[in-house]
Amino acid sequence: MSPHLLSVDSLNRDAVDHLIRLAERMEPIAQRRQVTRVLEGAVLGNLFFEASTRTRISFNAAFCRLGGSVCDTTGFTFSSMAKGESLYDTSRVMGGYVDAIVMRHPEQGSVAEFAEATRVPVINGGDGPGEHPSQALLDVYTISKEFARLGKPLAGAHLLLTGDLKYGRTVHSLIKLLSLYDPLRITLVSPPGLEMPQHLVDLVASRGHRIETRPSLAEDFADVDVIYATRIQRERFTAEMTESFTELTADFVVDRGFLDRRCSPTTVVMHPLPRDSRPGANDLSTDLNGDPRLAIFRQTDNGIPMRMAIFAHLLKVEEEIARDLREVRWFVPETFGVDDRTLKAQ
Repeated sequence: MSPHLLSVDSLNRDAVDHLIRLAERMEPIAQRRQVTRVLEGAVLGNLFFEASTRTRISFNAAFCRLGGSVCDTTGFTFSSMAKGESLYDTSRVMGGYVDAIVMRHPEQGSVAEFAEATRVPVINGGDGPGEHPSQALLDVYTISKEFARLGKPLAGAHLLLTGDLKYGRTVHSLIKLLSLYDPLRITLVSPPGLEMPQHLVDLVASRGHRIETRPSLAEDFADVDVIYATRIQRERFTAEMTESFTELTADFVVDRGFLDRRCSPTTVVMHPLPRDSRPGANDLSTDLNGDPRLAIFRQTDNGIPMRMAIFAHLLKVEEEIARDLREVRWFVPETFGVDDRTLKAQ
């Protein structure tokens, strides 16, 4: 694994498996049962030049749960880039201030360009429609945990990726990581014009996986093990796309009716969030809240141990953690959310 995490292209199967095992070791800390201070004195620089809630705060929380502290900046308005500073200069300056950097930027390739100017570990928190490697890692971690919970093998599993597969950077990283595993069946369903880039389809097929496309969700998906839904990324549309794209129809909506009629009682539903819950958005339906098949909140919870694992690996403290653990002293609720009744946070 390189000194940075810019793309899942830098990971092989052994590296992914190592991070999953490391994330498992982080679970007691992430679940607030134990405390470690292995990164005490270390400072994380969070540079987010595009809107974020979960990614930014989960990286903050992961670093803090390892004992570090965080410096944040959000948006271009209050950054030196608004004054014309280059990515190179910003990178070199930040490298002198902090011990690790997470960066999100609206332009594809920008985070890699930023990382070229520093030896401080840089993590890609999302570069436009490019990649989101830490999200893909936590997604694969979630899939592995859900399959273990259900007693199902991952080999030969059927995964459905649906929604905006063109601009959704999370599915770009995820499908590349999935291609490292034993042969899978992957079905792609997206509105016209938002199909998965062909080079990614070709990559997955070249690695021995069965990949197919369907025109809508108005078919039988009873053998699907995982549904990964994505929000339509309208903020990335060109003017022409905005003009031509029509609202999603019910044929692309994952809701309780779709799961009950067309899927299995054990189908796992995932989404990288945020989901657009406004009327007419037709994103992943809120009528699934409280349904044990809905894994989106277990998925977000899994982001903390996985991002802790990434930090521990890049900053080379993973072997120190076991010697530095102690019990928590504050109140921790039995479950994190009010709907976490059927399946507790894992």
